[in-house]
Amino acid sequence: MYKRILLSAAMVLALVSCSSDKDETESEAEINKTAIVGTWDATELTIDNETASDDVKFGKQILDFLSNKGCYIITLQFNEDLSAIASNSANYVEVNATADGLDIPCPTESDESASTYTFDGETVTTIDEDGEEVAIGVTIDGNVMTLDASDLDIPNFSEDGQLIFVKRQ
Repeated sequence: MYKRILLSAAMVLALVSCSSDKDETESEAEINKTAIVGTWDATELTIDNETASDDVKFGKQILDFLSNKGCYIITLQFNEDLSAIASNSANYVEVNATADGLDIPCPTESDESASTYTFDGETVTTIDEDGEEVAIGVTIDGNVMTLDASDLDIPNFSEDGQLIFVKRQ
């Protein structure tokens, strides 16, 4: 009788611990899928200075300068309903020569494109203007999202490197 009680208790504990692990795994997967929801501002472009073109180096300098002023020229918004909006002001950046050096005002115009997306925790897939799927590898660590810049079609940001986005609070 004592052995039956122990065996029953062991089976109950095994079942409870298995279902608990499954719930944790499911909630972890759900958290990974929803981690992308929010508005993300490009704050940095990491490149290899040895191999990057002059255009990419200049694009990085512009992004750094504007980000330091709180001006974000590339913004991605991922909504809970799986809609997405990309805002890109790169085509409207003006570089002005002044007596004190170069000045880059924050652009007041941007190009926006709306799409739908899916996110599996590692890859975000969107539909471009031509109706084709675009898959981009994404890494999210808290409020920092890193993606491969070569997967994007953004002037001066599309070569090898990584775009770093910070999630708005």
